[in-house]
Amino acid sequence: MANRILISIQEDFTVPDWFNEEKITSYVQSVLEKLGYDGEEISLLFCNDEYIHELNKNYRDIDSATDILSFENGEKYKDDEGEWLSAGDIALSLETLPKNADYFKVSENEELKRLLIHGVLHLNGYDHGEEHIESGLAPTDEMLVLQEKILSDFGEVKLI
Repeated sequence: MANRILISIQEDFTVPDWFNEEKITSYVQSVLEKLGYDGEEISLLFCNDEYIHELNKNYRDIDSATDILSFENGEKYKDDEGEWLSAGDIALSLETLPKNADYFKVSENEELKRLLIHGVLHLNGYDHGEEHIESGLAPTDEMLVLQEKILSDFGEVKLI
């Protein structure tokens, strides 16, 4: 059946010149297929730091911007195309993306792919607890190890 990827852009936010909705959709589809997920609907919102800061403050009581937030849904619904699992929503700050890439000493392309994988895993029940990816250190948490494995499997993919 495949999956549905719904992309939106924060109102009054101009995405970078490299932004390509088709490439991003295709990449997320490939990640979901690699993980064996079918019939999922995922909503992706691309935004700025101010917007994600407000989300983080309102929903997590954290008064700062972040790179990505995932909001699990888990409800099923049917339409003319079949039955779908509304996996949830992902918000990704395109202003934090280059800051992360610089911190981790990776390309913005690699960091965007990592963040998208991270969001998809969270929507599907994975959690990394207090562990986070740190520059120069290999992760030990199951979710983060899987994230890095998938990232290496898609090493040649260019989104940016």
